[in-house]
Amino acid sequence: MTDALIERLRGEVAGPVLAPGDEGYAEELSGFNLAVTHTPDVVVGLTSENDAVAVVRAAAATGTPIRVLATGHGIPNPIRDGIVVTTGRMTGVTVDAEAQVAHIAAGSRWAEVVAAAAPHGLAPITGASDAVGCIGYTLGGGLGPLARTYGFSSDWARGFRVVTASGEAVTANATEHADLFWALRGGKGGFGIVTAMDFGLVELGTLYGGSVFFDAEYIAPALTTWAEWTKTLPESANTSVVILRLPPLEFIPEPLRGKTVLSVRFAYVGAAADGKALFQPIRDAGTTLIDAVGEMPASDIALIHNDPKDPTPAWDRGLMLDELDAEFVTAFLEVAGPDQQLPLVAVELRHLGGATERDVPEGSAVGGRGGAGTLTMIGVPDPNLFEKVLPATVDAVLGRLEPWVCTETTVNFAGGFALPGSYQASWPADTFARLADVRAAYDPDSLFPFGPRQENSGS
Repeated sequence: MTDALIERLRGEVAGPVLAPGDEGYAEELSGFNLAVTHTPDVVVGLTSENDAVAVVRAAAATGTPIRVLATGHGIPNPIRDGIVVTTGRMTGVTVDAEAQVAHIAAGSRWAEVVAAAAPHGLAPITGASDAVGCIGYTLGGGLGPLARTYGFSSDWARGFRVVTASGEAVTANATEHADLFWALRGGKGGFGIVTAMDFGLVELGTLYGGSVFFDAEYIAPALTTWAEWTKTLPESANTSVVILRLPPLEFIPEPLRGKTVLSVRFAYVGAAADGKALFQPIRDAGTTLIDAVGEMPASDIALIHNDPKDPTPAWDRGLMLDELDAEFVTAFLEVAGPDQQLPLVAVELRHLGGATERDVPEGSAVGGRGGAGTLTMIGVPDPNLFEKVLPATVDAVLGRLEPWVCTETTVNFAGGFALPGSYQASWPADTFARLADVRAAYDPDSLFPFGPRQENSGS
């Protein structure tokens, strides 16, 4: 059956159709996380929506599961069977400046959208990294550097083109297939192959933002100041902090090389003078190693977090927090502060609230609106640590922080090495049930596996 399926696909799809052993098979399946190796029966490189339709119809005829891989920035489980479609060849962004909407092809990354919007004085509500794929990130909600001001990234989705299990390409927006549109804004997967997305843009030319870095001796006072400071911030201000344990490597800026440091990130939407005044308590918390906060083009937003762009082995765990209070800071420093020897390169806290708490008027499936913050722990990129050492490390950290862990989360935190039960906790019970109904309506035979017991790809 697999041979016949591959033969059919090669006759109907313009992009490459590769089986194990074929030249280029492994490269086609390689994403950002080099620790994950996929070995499906066949991988198909989509070049168009017509390719997606052909793959779905062929898969449906044989009952073969389909999963989608874009940039691979999520931490999925390895895929061992069925068809994987890759969308990296489907790129391109066009901007309707008058409507303030970007039309985004399935394999595009945020950097493309930022570059296309900037000449019009517009900006998308992106994630922290502009190398992440737009579609997978948005389907899961997405909490970027401007989330308090503008909400989840999925709140800005205006419509999708989707090839459903019936083999039809449909438009899902507020007026067409509205139930599917609701589900795609935060429901993540199991609905079809998204081939394009219309995404709203905001008028934004500049920010007051960037990051400052404190040496180890100032981490406790700076973090204590930060937690108290977040309680006073307006919705126009966005911030996060991260403790970084940096190796003594040449690509790391010399003031930070080989040190344990605290970075405080900031993004203020408004006048630079107001942003500077608002940020002053952080500058007053200690002597900085680097101060890179100032007025900046909105198109440089990825520099605030400055996340790695090159593929690497990756292990992380993310969850939401109920509160960022003084007691939390004390507990956090006890288990993750600079005196602890941990195999974690980054332990990050993001301040939420503001616009993240409010759903869009027509409603969406995104979960996690009740979280006051997020906690993400990123392990040393050594796959030898992934099975036992890193899970034991973060379990110990969370054992101390458990009183502040939110019972709900968001589905972009629910893959890979997430806490047990994270998938179900990604949505309120009524949303979870409604998502199941939408999946059953559009994919009654589970052609697109998705869920805690299904292997599935990330963004």
